[in-house]
Amino acid sequence: MIEERGDGMAVVGGLSDSAGPPPSGGEGGPRLKHSDGPWLRAAGGAEALVTHLGPVRAELSLAHQGLMAGAGRLTALAELAAVRESWERRIHAAQGECGSLAARLRDVARTHGATNGAVRSSFAAVRTGGGDER
Repeated sequence: MIEERGDGMAVVGGLSDSAGPPPSGGEGGPRLKHSDGPWLRAAGGAEALVTHLGPVRAELSLAHQGLMAGAGRLTALAELAAVRESWERRIHAAQGECGSLAARLRDVARTHGATNGAVRSSFAAVRTGGGDER
């Protein structure tokens, strides 16, 4: 039996398992739960990181300009510029990774949804006697 719940969860119960009894110890108990909610929340978190990192490079640049104006002829300025460039590359890379991760997490949620639909359809065919009998 497949039960579709309003919270995005699908519960599959009543499946026999030749490897042994169900984990709940009885027949017909819930066996599999899936929701796209965690995947979509993780994708939202990754997108929030992209947004949060957006102004960081500009803020770093502004802070660096203030430092350069007050530093005079310090010899460490060249090293500071190299560190700044390194941080800018890292921030840019983190934004790209988070954006890519968000898209992949959403793809996983879609794939799981499609798989659940296919499994649900295959069980419906068995329940109505439309399955392939051998």
